[in-house]
Amino acid sequence: MRRLVSCVLLLSSFALAPGCATYTQDLDRARSHYEANRFEQALALFRVLEHDMDSFSVPERAQYAYLRGMTDYRLADLAPQGTGVADPRKGYRDNARHWLGLAAAIEKQTPGGITSEQKGRLTETLADLNRDVYGGAETLPEGGAAPQPDAAPASPADASEPPAPTL
Repeated sequence: MRRLVSCVLLLSSFALAPGCATYTQDLDRARSHYEANRFEQALALFRVLEHDMDSFSVPERAQYAYLRGMTDYRLADLAPQGTGVADPRKGYRDNARHWLGLAAAIEKQTPGGITSEQKGRLTETLADLNRDVYGGAETLPEGGAAPQPDAAPASPADASEPPAPTL
């Protein structure tokens, strides 16, 4: 009897095994949807996988965040233009910026999850998305400070003299 029960359990586990997909397989399926320009299907899988991100290895987390961000970015281009709060393009772009920023942070902390081609695309896309938030901030001088419009340029002689006290 014990042998019969163990055989039944063994056979049932083999029968159920093909129906169970791992998180990595789901990520690969979402990637194939993304690569085939089926962004809606990819996003649906990414949303399901989001709650299980902690089950991924660190490189898989970087890939997940990168692909999720790029999927939102592509969907922003395809979405109809809305107005105000009901603008789906803005929502997709905001989500893309979040996920791509996360991918960049993961890659910076633990390199190797994103290919060099993806890194280049990530940098370009984040620069585009950051313009939504910061405007033309990427054109600031090297020091990062914007020139003051009312301030006259300081001459070298002015730099050596202390400022006069005001009374």
